[in-house]
Amino acid sequence: MRCNWRIMAKNHLDIYTDYLAVTFNHATASGLSSMLDGAISHDGITRFLSDSEFTSKDLWLHVKSTVRHIERDDGVLIFDDTIQEKRWTDENEIMCWHYDHSLGRSVRGINLLNCLYHSHDVSIPVAFEIIHKPILYSDVKTRKIKRRSEVTKNQLMRQMLTTTINNQLKFKYVLMDSWFSSKENMSFIKRENNKDFICAVKSNRLIALSKEDRRNGRFSRIDTLDLQEEIATKAWIKGVDFPVLLVRKTFKNKDGSSGTLYLACSDLNVEGPDILTIYKQRWKVEVFHKSLKQNAALAKSPTRRAKTQSNHIFAAIIAVFKLECLNMKQSLNHFELKGRLYLKTTKAAFAEWQNMVSA
Repeated sequence: MRCNWRIMAKNHLDIYTDYLAVTFNHATASGLSSMLDGAISHDGITRFLSDSEFTSKDLWLHVKSTVRHIERDDGVLIFDDTIQEKRWTDENEIMCWHYDHSLGRSVRGINLLNCLYHSHDVSIPVAFEIIHKPILYSDVKTRKIKRRSEVTKNQLMRQMLTTTINNQLKFKYVLMDSWFSSKENMSFIKRENNKDFICAVKSNRLIALSKEDRRNGRFSRIDTLDLQEEIATKAWIKGVDFPVLLVRKTFKNKDGSSGTLYLACSDLNVEGPDILTIYKQRWKVEVFHKSLKQNAALAKSPTRRAKTQSNHIFAAIIAVFKLECLNMKQSLNHFELKGRLYLKTTKAAFAEWQNMVSA
């Protein structure tokens, strides 16, 4: 058995997350066991993945010391979900059909809700929830058996925010896209927790531009208002009992078409350009999700049961956290780090090939 004693001393989670960070193919128990020359058996790895389920609390324990090192009062919390499509995996309560708003259709896979903390150019996951759909029901129109959750993603988001506040995490704003900009979420952040938010709102959101209009029920769609570009305008959103600042931004898409972004900010003491600049940090969660899928083998595990799938997802999140820690040390982003590993792997394989053909 040719395995360094340091590898033997590392716990299974540490080894498995390292494996996810360096593998370029499917992550398998047999593949990891072979890489370690059998130091950990295939059965040992599968038992680890089938053991007690890792939760958001475990994630916080892993990242807490790093977060405390980089957290600042002007940090931001970013909430967003992502779907990892897996067409051929057997269905269960987490591996099922979810609506993907970026595609405009339902896809089969895993729906993951994340809370990312961003401060001082560092992005660290501090909470997560895998969307479970344990309730089976028959759709009246199609007569097909479908699944639904016991709680909504918005409820989970509020629970996660409460947890981060209880963990005494320092932050200034909560950033969300329009899918989480409900009046319940806005009131929960501002009224119940005395925090501020910046979120995108849909163009059909009903707005009043004065207290009098709000009192008399005179609301208009936001896309019908004459809002100046990048200038903050005080307004009232229907169903929300406090004023916000609205900012309009027109942008160009890659295909040459144009679009309009509307932002709502509960902090009345910032300017329009500053609101836009702060909200740009929300893009960090998109980068995090891309890294999960491309650099941490999120979809490349052959696990079949809900618990093993859940533990693999947790391990993938930890693997991306490890990449971010290396980014802090070496100033290389996740994809540059992975590229460096790939180059070294290719060089090693080429050298071995040369030895084989010259033997």
